[in-house]
Parts: sequence; C-alpha cells; structure tokens
Amino acid sequence: MPFALFLLGVAVFAQGTSEFMLSGLLPDIARELHVSVADAGALTSAFAAGMVVGAPLMAGLARRWSRRGALLGFLVTFLCVHVVGAVTGSFAVLLATRVVGALANAGFLAVALVTAVGMVPPDAKGRATSMLLGGVTLACVVGVPAGALLGQLWGWRAAFWAVAVLSVPAVVAVGRSVPGGAAPQGPALGGELRVLREPGVLALLLLGALVNGATFCTFTYLAPLVTEVARLGDGWVPVVLALFGAGAFAGVRVGGLLADRRPGVTLAGGGIALCLGWAALALGAGDPAVLLGLVLVQGALAFGVGSTLISQVLYAAPGAPTLAGGFATAAFNVGAACGPWVGGVVIDAGVGGGDGYRAPVWVSAGLVALALVAGAGVRAGLRGKRGADTGVRPPA
Repeated sequence: MPFALFLLGVAVFAQGTSEFMLSGLLPDIARELHVSVADAGALTSAFAAGMVVGAPLMAGLARRWSRRGALLGFLVTFLCVHVVGAVTGSFAVLLATRVVGALANAGFLAVALVTAVGMVPPDAKGRATSMLLGGVTLACVVGVPAGALLGQLWGWRAAFWAVAVLSVPAVVAVGRSVPGGAAPQGPALGGELRVLREPGVLALLLLGALVNGATFCTFTYLAPLVTEVARLGDGWVPVVLALFGAGAFAGVRVGGLLADRRPGVTLAGGGIALCLGWAALALGAGDPAVLLGLVLVQGALAFGVGSTLISQVLYAAPGAPTLAGGFATAAFNVGAACGPWVGGVVIDAGVGGGDGYRAPVWVSAGLVALALVAGAGVRAGLRGKRGADTGVRPPA
C-alpha cells in the first residue's frame, strides 16, 4: 500500500476520534450543559446528520478542486470548529459545531476514499478502504478511550482541545503526501448520479445504513450500559471503549482482505453473527465478563461487515468515481444519525424498565436482522442478473 494512503489514515484517525469520543463524554456534557443524557446523544446524531448531508454535497463541490486543496480545506475547517466547541458554554453552539465539523469530515472522507482507491490496482479497493478506515478504528482503540480519560481527569472540553491539536500534524501530513495539481477530470455529474441509482448500488447503501445504525445505536450508550447495567465504575468506560475499538481495528483489517475475495460470504456470515451477538449482549450485559467479551467481538463484526459494504459500493459504482465514496459515507451516516436517536427514544420511553439501557442493544439486533432479510431479498432478486453473490464482485 502507498505511504500516502497511510498518511490519509492519520487524518481519518483525528476525525474518527471526534466522531466517536462522545460515547464516553455524554454524561459529563449533559451535567455541565444541563440537558438529559438522551438529549446529549443528539450531539452524535447531529454529527451523523451533517455527514449525511455533507458527504454527497461536499463530494460534488470538490469535483472542481484539486484533491490536496479539498482535503486541506476540509481538515482546517474541522480543526477550527473543535476550538469553538472547546470554549463554548452553550449546548446550541456545541450542537452547531458538531454539524459544521461533520460537513468538513464528510467532505474529507468522501475525497479521501476516491483518492485512496485511485492509488491502488482496480482489484484492491477493499484493502485500500480498510487502510483508510483503519484510522477510524484506531480512533476507537486509542483516541476515544483517551478522550474519555481526559474527560474524567480534566473535563470533556479537554477532549475537544486534544482533537484540535491532533489535527495539526494531520494537516501537515496531507499537505506533504497528497499530490497537488488541477482538479481530476471524471464523468459528468448526471452520469455519476445515474450509476448510483442502479438497484444493486442502492441495495448496498441501504444495508450499510441499517448495519451502521445498529452499531451506533449501542455504541452511543455504551457508557451508561457499563455503569448502570453492568454496575462497573466510571473507570471501566475507557476500557470498554478500547475493547470495542480493538475489535473494530481487527474487523476492518480482516474485512479488507476478505472484501476483495469473498464479499458475499463475509457479509452473510458476518451479518448473522453480528445479529446474534447484539442479542447476546442485550441478554448478558449485566454480567461484566459477558459485557467485556462481547463488546470486543461486536466491534470486530460491526466494522468488518461495515467496511466490506463500503468497498462493495465502490466496486459496484465504477462509473461514479467521484461520488461513490460520498454516497457510501452518507448512507452509513444515515444509520449513525438514526441509531442514537432511536436508542434515545427507547430509553426515554422506559423500554426495559429500570434496566432500560439494554433497550438500544435490542434495537441493534433488530436492525441487523432487518438488514439480513433485506439482503436476502436483494440477493434473490439479482441472482439471475449478477450471480449468487450480493450482486457485486470485484474485477477478476
């Protein structure tokens, strides 16, 4: 893999830390800004909503810019809004910074995905995607637990300052590693949009939204699941987040290898295991040993399946080289926006009684089950046209 691809992963690490770190900071933010934990969960949904809107929009705008110029512009904007978020005393302003930061993150990731797959052979899109998304999972392993620890030691604002500081070397790395020059020439915008409306591509985007919705529905409320259901101390929250991130890192790496060879088997087998794992976590979350073990496993399965779906969107839409990454990002963040919102709804509704923080985990199991049913239906519908796989195969 090209070294420049690794450096893009460094920038994604900084942004992934911001996207995920709120999972360990929500209770403190809620207390200081005088909102409920469920309302504070809207910060995660707002970020995801900004990603949904920003990914295709920013990818479309960036068609006119050089790759390096677009990546640097998005990253500098991302850095600045975190400085604002670190100093504000208003929940509304903090919410706004999450939206703007998400727009910048979405644009960066959409352009980075296109840049990454352009650096490797046509049959290595899965490995390129996994290298880039490795920055996200490394954020789960290192950045998110570190953010939670900073929040416990010096308050949640310290985590925002850390992301801003971490973005500085990412700016330098992108500026030095990504080639400059004029904006790349590609197909017309209308032609790319027609490709993205094909049934096989739309099906993959839907499955990505459902799987990622399940992931974020539970991930957003991991902190109260640890402290209120498993009855572990606050000090265990960074440990659980690190376990989830370690599993996610392993899942992305393995998924990247399998995505180029056996995508159908990876998605079907991994999806079934993911659904059963969420159900097992919902049942056994009160046992600390069960919780710790399943968080690791579910991180691996969720990100392994998710990264495979992203790579398959890129394989399925070669005629949309500048927009495919943006639409994949948007679809996954539709799930990331809806998942925490649904989780907050079932918590506020008192589903599960006094042990209500199990409810989002049951929602996660249901969303993956829905994805499995939808995937089976799509596979049956496309079998005659594209074979017995998901309808998407890497080039031979």
